[in-house]
Amino acid sequence: MTDLAAAVESVEQLSTVWRAMVLDRDGQADVRDLPGIAVRWADCRFAFWNAITLNEVGADRKLLEARLHQAADIMRSKRRPGFLWLFEDLLADEARDALDEAAQRAGLVHAFPGTGMAGDLLPVPEPHHPELTFERVTTDAQLTAYADINSRAYGFDLEDGRDGLAGSALWKREVYAYLALRDGTPVACAATVEAQGRLFVILVATEPDRQRRGYGEAVTRKALYEGARATGLTRATLHATVAGAPVYPRIGFEPNSAMRFYTPAS
Repeated sequence: MTDLAAAVESVEQLSTVWRAMVLDRDGQADVRDLPGIAVRWADCRFAFWNAITLNEVGADRKLLEARLHQAADIMRSKRRPGFLWLFEDLLADEARDALDEAAQRAGLVHAFPGTGMAGDLLPVPEPHHPELTFERVTTDAQLTAYADINSRAYGFDLEDGRDGLAGSALWKREVYAYLALRDGTPVACAATVEAQGRLFVILVATEPDRQRRGYGEAVTRKALYEGARATGLTRATLHATVAGAPVYPRIGFEPNSAMRFYTPAS
């Protein structure tokens, strides 16, 4: 798979999974596929469910400028904040070189970087960690615990995370979502969901005071193991933050497209 093919796969996975997640939050959410722009915007308090992605291959500098301005206008029209997800490898070289200036002219601020990853790594061995047990998320209480771990890990208010997940039938039935528990207390979480013949890893998080103990890796392996066992899939994809990027290659993921997340300037 070429780098470009990996980037295309990555953005298609995002668009597919986020469509389901956003419509799960609100059946009337803004889910549109415009020329060069995928809108997946729940307009909820959980900022990750408010997303816009540029998805054209080979956009030049002029087209990039136009798309960034259009994306920024859409984001400013919304009630709740969210992110523009940009996959650098989709851009032509001249557009990539001009990205910082183009984003600034569109009134967008770089929030944080990310990395698309994928691998033909399934099935993985059933995971074990000497300090942990695992539970699949099937109840509202477990789903709230899952949301709260994400909120604390990413610095959101607890109500923000809960607004993204609370009461979701999709997460309790179709997503392979797992909590890692130490002495009966949830300390980390990870999930996988089937998307276009792949398992997509989503919302991996560890309590801030329990990080660097292998909990996130262990529960990610559990979500992958159970998802692969249920579906028979052999390929998995994900989008990693800086904190998570060192973990996933140990499982078998290979980095592909560099990503940037943008928000409108205040």
